[in-house]
Amino acid sequence: MAEPLADQVMRKIKQADELYHRLMLVVAPAGAGKTTALQDIHERVGAPLININLELSRRMLDLTERQRALQLPRLLREIINDAEGVVLFDNIEILFDVSLKQDPLRLLQGLSRNKTVVAAWNGSIDGDHMIYAVPDHPEYRRYMVRDFLVASPDLPGGRQG
Repeated sequence: MAEPLADQVMRKIKQADELYHRLMLVVAPAGAGKTTALQDIHERVGAPLININLELSRRMLDLTERQRALQLPRLLREIINDAEGVVLFDNIEILFDVSLKQDPLRLLQGLSRNKTVVAAWNGSIDGDHMIYAVPDHPEYRRYMVRDFLVASPDLPGGRQG
């Protein structure tokens, strides 16, 4: 029987303290239970669960497209500044918006330097690579799985890259 995703994430959060980037990605396609797992963790440990699409959209409403691209890293830091310990990110799709000209993984790694960040990543694992979107899509990203933890319903027990 497969380990429940929330249990897999809880077990891996403890390992994140030992990493340079205390980043853990919960990688699975839409509808696979990422949000439910994050809600379960939120209830268990009281970690803030932040809808990144909603929070960033609110903060960027009055900014120009150029200002949005320039201010995004600062705005993300502001969102998590008050949180203690672990921060849970859900709905991070806005980070992939081509007009924002950002590297989503690098943004998350930068935030996780001083704080453990667990983010729901809408994608898949293909061997040693983590994928977001399909190759012909403008938001397509493919990253080597390394320097962060991954939990996924498709991986037995999760893994560390």
